[in-house]
Amino acid sequence: MLDETGLRIGAPIARPGKVVCIGLNYQDHAEESGADTPAEPVVFMKASNTVVGPFDEVLIPRNSTKTDWEVELAVVIGRTARYLESHEAALDCVAGYAISNDVSEREFQLERGGQWDKGKSCETFNPLGPWLVTADEVADPQRLGLRLWVNGESRQDGDTKNMIFDVAEIVRYLSWFMVLEPGDLINTGTPAGVALGGRPYLREGDVMELEIDGLGRQRQTVGQA
Repeated sequence: MLDETGLRIGAPIARPGKVVCIGLNYQDHAEESGADTPAEPVVFMKASNTVVGPFDEVLIPRNSTKTDWEVELAVVIGRTARYLESHEAALDCVAGYAISNDVSEREFQLERGGQWDKGKSCETFNPLGPWLVTADEVADPQRLGLRLWVNGESRQDGDTKNMIFDVAEIVRYLSWFMVLEPGDLINTGTPAGVALGGRPYLREGDVMELEIDGLGRQRQTVGQA
């Protein structure tokens, strides 16, 4: 999508060093996925070149029949985080927040063996933005409504207060397994309402719209790779 000056709006973090994702982090999404409530954060990685602008086209991969949407609160790291001891220290490492669409191909993810990454790392599978809102401008990252529509019909309507593991715990936890560096991106999970829960999957020509309180709004048209 172009703005009124004819310029494309890119992602606020063009190429993160890494994209770390947390799965099944809302109870209602775990239930619709047929999964147990995780005892620890479910961690997987997503290729950093999946990140595109908030209004860019999302491409259904070739041979895909189960491309899905996921509105998520994205956390952008602002300082190196390793072996953090407290939630306060974890939040001190957060530069800001943005909207992320953790687009997923469920057959590749769940039916093709191995880890989730190959259902998450297809091109265009992480629209990000439109803004990076600095941490000081978000009073409480656990009090943000997040919503998604497909072709104008509501699909997801949740709140970050319902995360199983909150932002501070996610950052603290991850810092014991990997060094988080400035510019790294963390996708913190999605509420119920994805296609995996029994709704039609995305098709070419569909339009996704996403918003999170105070973080702006995205819109993507779905194309074919």
